[in-house]
Amino acid sequence: MSEVKKVEELNPGSRSVDVLVKVLEINPSREVSTRDGSSHNVADALVGDETGCIILSLWDNDIPRVKADQTISIKNGYVSLFRGTMRLNIGKYGTLEETTETIANVNRENNISNRSYDQQIPKFRPLYHDDDRGRFRRRR
Repeated sequence: MSEVKKVEELNPGSRSVDVLVKVLEINPSREVSTRDGSSHNVADALVGDETGCIILSLWDNDIPRVKADQTISIKNGYVSLFRGTMRLNIGKYGTLEETTETIANVNRENNISNRSYDQQIPKFRPLYHDDDRGRFRRRR
């Protein structure tokens, strides 16, 4: 079992994250289409602990499970960048559970989702290339 992290310890590369956070507010859900053409509902929730706060992306069935002022435990979550800002995600391998533990004071001043990161999009480089004779060769 991995160690429970504090919000201020999270970074864009955080994976397999276990955090205990209090839900501060939830925005209304919106409908989005994914790359495969399927339609989903997503809502952003501001969550935090005594070290800081971050936006949690809630998808479909997780949206009604979360309420403001509730303390939740996220296990095996991860952090991603969305439009250059960090988002905490549950993903398909993570879990979200309500807990009886309480977080008295949340540090709203340190919202790590307000930090901006450069999001470099990797250039496409095909595995094979045309060798000018109509044959495709593996790139070196």
